[in-house]
Amino acid sequence: MDLAFRCSSPLYLPSSPSTTTRKPSNCHVKSFPRKMSLSMATAQAYDSELENKKLQLLTSIQDTQRGLLTTPDQRFSIEEALVNVEGCNKGDPINLNKLDGTWRLQYTSASDVLVLFEAAARLPFFQVGQIFQKFECRDESNGGVIRNVVRWSVPNLLEEQDGATLLVSAKFTVVSVRNIYLQFQEITLQDININEQLQALIAPALLPRSYLSLQILQFLRAFKAQIPVRDPGRQSVGGLYYLSYLDDNMLLGRAVGGGGVFVFTRAQSLY
Repeated sequence: MDLAFRCSSPLYLPSSPSTTTRKPSNCHVKSFPRKMSLSMATAQAYDSELENKKLQLLTSIQDTQRGLLTTPDQRFSIEEALVNVEGCNKGDPINLNKLDGTWRLQYTSASDVLVLFEAAARLPFFQVGQIFQKFECRDESNGGVIRNVVRWSVPNLLEEQDGATLLVSAKFTVVSVRNIYLQFQEITLQDININEQLQALIAPALLPRSYLSLQILQFLRAFKAQIPVRDPGRQSVGGLYYLSYLDDNMLLGRAVGGGGVFVFTRAQSLY
């Protein structure tokens, strides 16, 4: 556009009437493709820089077992990589349509999540599988529902990694440009999948399955326990969550008050 303005300036008007209608026209035609190519090159350079920063972050957390095993040097490198990515859309308002969907946990420093990983590392009868955050907020203007999904198992009893599901549900409200406030509603235990050995013990394949054995299997498959989450004052437990970065395939968050950082990547829908 700068070139176009120059061509229309009186300082650049031609002295010959025969060229009056030709030079401004040619100048305008040449300036737009050049301007567009510069804009495209700038956008591509920005995208390339951003993707490199995201790759550096994912590389820095790669061998930490989702945050369980980190050295001081690793934590410093991870924080530095986090800040580099966060700065790329710092201050942009939360896009609820883009936030909507399922996100898989790749790394955290939150103590209430790390304690699960530590328990799984110490206890041979407990496994922690994938952890997800599922946001339900498409076409909403000021909030929605968030479900923290923890897949876990008991070896030799339940299917590995996906033996059962712990679901922590909360409502959230957008309270500032990038902050959301969570009000936890309930904890649910569901989707119990016993392994084949236990199924064979309850209802042997070589024997006629009795009504009782079939009822036991059906009960386990359909089992669902729900526990409301409230403080002694009977109010929903809540917390402030800062969404520090969001795009189509990465979500970064920080629990306000020193509760830890979270790195998520986009996952397929759970339900």
